[in-house]
Amino acid sequence: MTDSKNITETAHAMADAARRAVLPFFRDGDLSHEDKGDKVADGGFDPVTQADRLGEEAMREVLAARRPEDAIIGEEYGKSSGTSGLTWVLDPIDGTRGFLAGTPTWGVLIAASDEAGVQLGMIDQPYIGERFWGGFGEARMRGPQGERALAVRGDRPLDEAIVFTTFPEVGEPVEGAAFQEVSRACQLTRYGMDCYAYALLAAGQIDLVIEAGLSNYDIQAPIGVIEAAGGIVTDWQGGPALDGGRVIAAAGRQQHDAALEILQRVVNESA
Repeated sequence: MTDSKNITETAHAMADAARRAVLPFFRDGDLSHEDKGDKVADGGFDPVTQADRLGEEAMREVLAARRPEDAIIGEEYGKSSGTSGLTWVLDPIDGTRGFLAGTPTWGVLIAASDEAGVQLGMIDQPYIGERFWGGFGEARMRGPQGERALAVRGDRPLDEAIVFTTFPEVGEPVEGAAFQEVSRACQLTRYGMDCYAYALLAAGQIDLVIEAGLSNYDIQAPIGVIEAAGGIVTDWQGGPALDGGRVIAAAGRQQHDAALEILQRVVNESA
């Protein structure tokens, strides 16, 4: 078995394990949570549940059995060292707020990365039963309507674009102001989709996702999926977004460059 095939099969096995661990807790009215808000920059509500922890534990168990030489970075259990040069970057529930609210916009994020960047990304939505993955020359999705290839929409003017972000305030006030100016230039703006917005971009449904304050485990899986589908993911300076922070994902260079110009102008004017 080639390493690329083994990595891809391992990612699917991890997503399957996370589904089994997490789904029993979804829409459970008695699900308790802790607030990590005092540990994040804005001090806002940042919940973690037993489902988050069990989902990551399940994925780590798969890696221990199949690829014990790989390193791991996980939202809930931090870093584990490895010797292979490959690092798995995991978020067992991206969108825990949505998970608590019962909306099927959260997802399991899995990325396999090395010094060259993201080699494979996967976004899995267990409740809907949709899985999006990209890397090693393929970009595909599987769901209730079957399996198909993924491809972004391609270039289009900003006034015909659909833009998403998770929170209306986006991040700091200047980041929110920059996003709102992009939003006014676009045809349609939608909020609150967590990682599912990135999946929609890779699937050819939308044009832009703009966010701020992300971590590496929030964005590396979407980078893998979107770039494999022909899209673009950068920071707000147009550089790599592997470490998170301010991120823009786009279905085409035209949308990306037009939105990036606005974001940079507003941020620079406020400096």
